[in-house]
This record gives sequence, structure tokens and C-alpha cells, in this order.
Amino acid sequence: MSRNPYHLVEFSPWPLTGSIGALFLTLGLVGWFHLGIYSLLLVGLFLIVFTMIQWWRDVVRESTYQGFHTVKVCKGLRWGMILFIASEVLFFFAFFWAYFHSSLAPSLELGSCWPPVGVYPLNPFGVPLLNTGVLLSSGVTVTWAHHSLMEGYWFSGLWGLICTISLGVYFTFLQAGEYFEAPFNISDGVYGSTFFVATGFHGLHVLIGSTFLFVCFIRVLFNHFSMGHHFGFEAAAWYWHFVDVVWLFLYLSIYWWGY
Repeated sequence: MSRNPYHLVEFSPWPLTGSIGALFLTLGLVGWFHLGIYSLLLVGLFLIVFTMIQWWRDVVRESTYQGFHTVKVCKGLRWGMILFIASEVLFFFAFFWAYFHSSLAPSLELGSCWPPVGVYPLNPFGVPLLNTGVLLSSGVTVTWAHHSLMEGYWFSGLWGLICTISLGVYFTFLQAGEYFEAPFNISDGVYGSTFFVATGFHGLHVLIGSTFLFVCFIRVLFNHFSMGHHFGFEAAAWYWHFVDVVWLFLYLSIYWWGY
């Protein structure tokens, strides 16, 4: 057995199954949009979910039961998560760029004003403001859960996770209702496309973050974390705080400033 502090990952089939699932998902989306056939889409979703479950199971086994996540490995994981969040920042930066490119100097086709002529934006002091309070509250509860785990208060940590996940689900519910009641849609010019793409991708990140935290909740129930070794939860908390910050920029620029 090697005595170096690094973990050489065993051969795994999950990158292959994940790639095939992504291919089927893409082809399935095209078939659904243009032909109304969604069977390939369901196959792709199944393969991706299956890959996620199996891959996470392997990572949990390596870290919790086999002890492969040494200090060096954890440092690499932290940098990996930091770089991933940085890439997500640039991902959303592109949407903000598109929004401000059109809104700061509206063209004649838009009526030389923002919002464009004929588009009635959502009231920022209604559901969007409520959603802002919900996400800010979830940032407090996830911090409560994190500090509870660091102090060894597992019961408080569980309650903090329950509150955070519940607030995330509530946010998704409110945003879905907002989409159904919106007086414009994604085909209403540049305003509709930038609004729904930016807020929609943020909503997707809320769903991913809620799933991430739910996995952490299950792991806390099975005592997978210790007071000094719980990077899986820290990564989920970092991701959730990133989602909070992105929403604040979305609210201030798209909802409030663009009203």
C-alpha cells in the first residue's frame, strides 16, 4: 500500500455512464422540443441520476470508511470547489452582461426604453422581495447548521439543514408560481429571454443546492461527519451562499432596477 498522502482513484465506469446520459439528455431535449418525443429524455435523466447516486456513494465510501481523504486530498477538494464556484460566477456573469448590454442602451426596436414597449415587468416588492427574504433566511440557517456541526451539536445541525432545505423548496415553489403568473414569456424579445434564462438557471441552481444539502442531511443522520472532517457539508454550504449572492444581484438588477 502506498504511503503517500494522495489518493489515486480506482477505475470507475461512472464518467462513461454520465457522458452517455448527457448525450441522451441533449438529444432527448431536441426530440422533445421539435418532435414532442420525450422517451430519450427520460433515459438520459435516469442515467444521470443513476450516475450521481453511484458516484456519490463511491466518494462517501472513500472518505468515510476507507480514510482516503487525507489533509492533502481535502486541500485539493477545497481548491476544486473554489474553482468550480468561480466558473459558476463567470457563467452568471454572461447573463448579466447580456442584460445590461440591452438595458443600458436600448435600441430603437425596443422603443429606446427599458423595459421595452409592451412589456410589463413583475412588481419587485411582491413575490421577488419575499423570495429574497426566504433565501437570506436560508443563508442564516445553513450557517447555523455548519457551526452546530463544528461544535458537535448534531441535533441542531439536523434542524438547521431541515430549515434550509425547506426554505429552498419554498423558494422554488414561489418562483414556479411567479413564472405561471408572469405577464410576459421567454419569447417576448430580449427582456423575456434574459429574464427567464437568468432567473431560470438560478432556480436550477437552487434545486441542485437543495439536493446537495439533502444528501448532507442523510449523511449527518448516518454520522458520516465529524467535528473536524466534514468538507462535504462545507462544499454544500459554500455553494448555497453562492446561490444567495447571485440572487441578490438578480433581484437588484433585473427585478428592482429594471422595474
